[in-house]
Amino acid sequence: MSDVISIRVPKWVKQKLKEYGIDVAQLVRKAIMEELERLEAEALEKELNRVSQRLAGKVDPYELAELVDEERKLR
Repeated sequence: MSDVISIRVPKWVKQKLKEYGIDVAQLVRKAIMEELERLEAEALEKELNRVSQRLAGKVDPYELAELVDEERKLR
């Protein structure tokens, strides 16, 4: 399912987009998806930093890497 988003731009902008044959829907869709990916990556980085600070000194990174490797091999 999808929703419709509409924007209002000056007439000259719409004319220029039409002149250059730009698919506005595709352009906006791509820009929105890229922005969402950037924001999600930023949020994930913040969360990882928060978790990293909480676990600092509590978890041996080498032991953790071994556990992850073992888990991947089981799949």
